[in-house]
Amino acid sequence: MVRVPPHERLVLDNGATLILLPRREVPLIGVQVLLRGGSAADPPARPGVASLVAALLEKGAGARDAYAFAETVEGAGGSFSAVAGPEAIAVRSQFLARDQDLMLELLGATLRAPRLAAEEFEQLRVRQIEFIKAAKDSEPAELLDAYGRAVLFAGHPYAQPVHGSERSLAQVTHQDAREYYRAQFGADRLIVVLAGDLDMPRAEAAVRDALASWPRAAVRAALPPARTLAQRRVLLVDAPGAAQSHFWIGAAGVERKYPRRAALDLVNTLFGGRFTSLLNAELRIKSGLSYGARSSFMRGTVAGEFAIRSFVATASTTRAIRLAQQALERLHRDGVSEQMLASARAYTLGQYALGLETAADWAGALADLEFFGLGVEDIDDYPARLAEVDPTLAAAVIAETFPRPENSTLVVIGDAERIGAQLAEFGPIVSMRLTDPDFVPGATGDEARP
Repeated sequence: MVRVPPHERLVLDNGATLILLPRREVPLIGVQVLLRGGSAADPPARPGVASLVAALLEKGAGARDAYAFAETVEGAGGSFSAVAGPEAIAVRSQFLARDQDLMLELLGATLRAPRLAAEEFEQLRVRQIEFIKAAKDSEPAELLDAYGRAVLFAGHPYAQPVHGSERSLAQVTHQDAREYYRAQFGADRLIVVLAGDLDMPRAEAAVRDALASWPRAAVRAALPPARTLAQRRVLLVDAPGAAQSHFWIGAAGVERKYPRRAALDLVNTLFGGRFTSLLNAELRIKSGLSYGARSSFMRGTVAGEFAIRSFVATASTTRAIRLAQQALERLHRDGVSEQMLASARAYTLGQYALGLETAADWAGALADLEFFGLGVEDIDDYPARLAEVDPTLAAAVIAETFPRPENSTLVVIGDAERIGAQLAEFGPIVSMRLTDPDFVPGATGDEARP
């Protein structure tokens, strides 16, 4: 049975939250740090700043420049990474227990005294622009979420691409990154979780010494609920000559605190969360149109999106989209059986246990609970809640959380000349070019092309 191990939770006077979870199985310590804000705190019209600041956290802090910082981490056989998400910057690290003091020294320096060097900033900014261009050339599926959220959440922070766009990154300055750090980094935004073979008194003392005098950040406004339009919309991103079409069907979903999480996980597993899912069966197993199709929920402090993603040969674009929508309609019409739920339950429990094996896993799990204001019962009671899900409860969750095709947003990256006219059956079309430097039509100053 998976249960949250005994741990300590402390809140420092400056608002920083520290969680210590001892696990003695192996001499490793895993660290998960969350700093509230993320890309939702990016300057207006300049998404990508938080992502660049997160990347800069790996490029030197305190007395160590980028080379010395990396050499110190690698020399100790450790790992250290930082990444921005929609609502937080996350820092993940793992070290041998004998290097606990070094790890905490690096962590404190990273948070309180990052170098934020101008030359490192410029290299990262250019590299991120090149990554977006490369994805457009060879892996457009990597950009589907950015296009989909830009349309679905227009006017909300979730609409901003976490890693920026070519246009926004070209405009972001080193001063923007420094200002983001000044305004958004502070003790009251901070969650630090240490899990593993800890020397508990020394760990607490070291964190207090590093962070207790860190001031609070500026006042942060709560993320507003996202307002999405419940109507058909189609965004066609023209990729002339493309041999394949990548498509995304999305609609408003639910927040992380959604109370029927266990039932939602089982239903999504059955619909589009595993190889034998209903969605994958239609698009890959039965028809052979795609190498894979999946569905997922992005759940934040407010409702994110439910999305279906797949790709097919250009000639099969509209057929594949119809099959995906028909699978969604069948889910609403037929629901799921007890036999299907039993299969999904066994699969989900197996994956659940595997995701909570290491100290680093537990550091991430406890940080998640703290960030979303959830209790340990969210983990402890999860298997029991899975067992309670029956077809009636599943039907209620389907009605509450899975959209109807007519109330969804469709994004297609493909050859407009070959598929544009056919896509009209799915709703009013707005077009843009894959080469446009933003993820939203009209942002370049051009008129949307019908």
